[in-house]
Amino acid sequence: MPPTKVTERIKAKALELLDQHPEGLRYSELHAKILAYDGNFKPNTINGCIWNLDATFPEKVYKPSKGLFRLLKNKPLDSEILEPVPPALSVTISKIKEEDFYGPFADWLKNEIEDVTLAIPLGRNKFKDKWGTPDVVGKREPRRSDIIKGPTEIVSAEIKTETFQLVTAFGQACAYKLFSHKVYLVVPRQSQNDEISRLDSLCQIFGIGLVTFDAESPSTPDFRILVRPARHEPDLFYTNKYMARIEKELFS
Repeated sequence: MPPTKVTERIKAKALELLDQHPEGLRYSELHAKILAYDGNFKPNTINGCIWNLDATFPEKVYKPSKGLFRLLKNKPLDSEILEPVPPALSVTISKIKEEDFYGPFADWLKNEIEDVTLAIPLGRNKFKDKWGTPDVVGKREPRRSDIIKGPTEIVSAEIKTETFQLVTAFGQACAYKLFSHKVYLVVPRQSQNDEISRLDSLCQIFGIGLVTFDAESPSTPDFRILVRPARHEPDLFYTNKYMARIEKELFS
């Protein structure tokens, strides 16, 4: 007999969908597929049934990473093995220059989320410092129309197109907090789910903004915020030291 209660039907469908996807489904994907299956299901009811699916069915479902559900029968026999990036994808991304994304992200910072009043692509070794140079630097200054005018803020971003350099990129983003009020880490959406999940947690802990993008498409990178950066007070000695090196570009 098929389940009659709505909640039972939703849970049964969730297990059926996971069975159809051995690689697992993220919460949002699972929610969308259940809603598409039966539009009469209420979104909140679906949420109440699947948000802790691993706890409801511990003998059937587990989470290999945050927000990802997978059937236990599809769990690797050894330690959890992360799926490698397909070779074709790696080749595609490597042919695209990282610098191709600097300008689009600077525009996105200014025009899409309005976190800065001006942003410029930087990169290379502009700061001539072993601590690194941000790929994009912006400033947020009060506008003449602002009733309450705040102080000038410096915003920095580290962008990486290679999925194997995420840990290095995170370390560089942390270093930029020395002279920036806000810092963004921008990584490929093609990165492994577990890597994105770890960065999500680390960025929340360290107050760094996390943004994902399509590393295959410089013309339409589709930047998306996962974690918003927390504003903090940098060491103004270093802020002035580094901003003096790009004063003409950013402040003239």
